[in-house]
Amino acid sequence: MKTHIGINGAAGRMGQRLVHLARDDHDLAVVLALESANHPRLGQDIGDICGIGSLGLPVRAGIPVGSNVEAIIDFSVPEGTMTLLPICVEHKIPLVVATTGFTPEQKAEIEGAAHHIPLLMAPNMSLSVNVLFELVRDAATLLRGKDFDIEIVERHHRFKKDAPSGTALHFARIIQEAMGGGDLRHGREGMTDDRPRQEIGMHALRVGDNVGEHTIIFSALGETLELVHKGTSRDSYARGALVAAKFLAGRPAGRYSMNDVLGI
Repeated sequence: MKTHIGINGAAGRMGQRLVHLARDDHDLAVVLALESANHPRLGQDIGDICGIGSLGLPVRAGIPVGSNVEAIIDFSVPEGTMTLLPICVEHKIPLVVATTGFTPEQKAEIEGAAHHIPLLMAPNMSLSVNVLFELVRDAATLLRGKDFDIEIVERHHRFKKDAPSGTALHFARIIQEAMGGGDLRHGREGMTDDRPRQEIGMHALRVGDNVGEHTIIFSALGETLELVHKGTSRDSYARGALVAAKFLAGRPAGRYSMNDVLGI
């Protein structure tokens, strides 16, 4: 039996990829395509927008009465997420939040919705990045107090607005938790003296059309361990979100993570 999903931000770049990939997944059916109330493509067939032919599924600004949607993936903007959130709570629809860039207040409101609906929010939807989160946690735990320097290097396309990436910052938080602290240092220049032992270096590169790379470096005198993820297509994020939607459909209300999806 197929899982019926909706996509918020369906006409955007990631939303269109979700439509493409879901069409090729025999376990999924896209039954709802959502966009903002003033979006110029409201009413158009999402299949035509994606270039795959009509699917009989118009882009809407709300959930129609009698919709059989079992989970919604939100790949939009923070304002779009906050508009959708109370609607999902009202209709008891599981929600996968793949949007980033929320304020602390918005994050708190999203987290609060988990009391009423199944909710999954992650800093990165890639399955392998989420595995790397755990590998970095293990490495930091094992190397705690053993005089290792830690640097995080991330590389993204020239159009990315934020630096460092949310994923890089999440790696840093994991390391701080596992090692009992650590001061973030964003780049270096000039005469910096010896490197402080408690420092976690953060470096953001913006080049070309790079989808995303993250390298976490643990280095001591005489040896270096590097843990690396390289994204070659944004489809990795879309595929992870689709797997998360399958997982979330039919679950009881609560806060879920990609670790739950992966069985970690």
